[in-house]
Amino acid sequence: MTTYVLVHGAWSGAHSWRRLRPLLAGAGHAVFTPSLTGLGERAHLISPQVDLTMHVLDVVNHVVYEDLRDVVLVGHSYGGAVVTGALDHIADRVRHLVFLDAFVPAHGESVATLAGGGLAPLLEPPAGSAPDEQTPTREWLTREWLIPPSPRDFGDPAEQAWSDARRRPHPVRCLTEPVVLRRPLEEHDLTLTYVKATAEPESAPGNAAFWAAARHAAESPRWAGHEIATTHVVQHHEPEALAALLLALG
Repeated sequence: MTTYVLVHGAWSGAHSWRRLRPLLAGAGHAVFTPSLTGLGERAHLISPQVDLTMHVLDVVNHVVYEDLRDVVLVGHSYGGAVVTGALDHIADRVRHLVFLDAFVPAHGESVATLAGGGLAPLLEPPAGSAPDEQTPTREWLTREWLIPPSPRDFGDPAEQAWSDARRRPHPVRCLTEPVVLRRPLEEHDLTLTYVKATAEPESAPGNAAFWAAARHAAESPRWAGHEIATTHVVQHHEPEALAALLLALG
């Protein structure tokens, strides 16, 4: 039996895995899908204090309190930063780290720095409320601490409506706080896999970082690279293909 811990992306929650969970569990495996603080069914806990460190500890404590070991840890999109940061605490419990169309930050990098211009529109103040010379951008972000959901194509209209109704604003500090990773990913004694969703171009907002990570995985002997021909929200569009891939990796 394999133990899977699935970490969702920004604006989402554990519910994003609802079509994948039964496929893995039905094959006889243990599946854990923690929701990060302030998102999903924990949306009532949102506050300006929620940052990347808090989300890292959400995952770390979930693994430790459930006493999970030999884990296949999967991070989707922003969840890639979360699972990366978690390694400093639980690397000895993880045997396989999977990035699902996700950010792969090095020590000192943030999602915002990796996304570059693709994230800039989301970090800018609304029209008419831009900071002036007396209100630096950093201070403005401290006050306006939530980023509205980025539009996503969930394909089927029913899935689109179901998912859109559950997408919530994301705390900006999660995206601007740098990752702490005292040892590079490649120096950890675990397997590394990158899964790229290929249906969206590199020019799509934020997607350049995902394509760059996929190219690195393809060129590095420490990584395995895989592709699924769908959009960024792989678990919504292609749960069967994703399940087959994760079962093969496990």
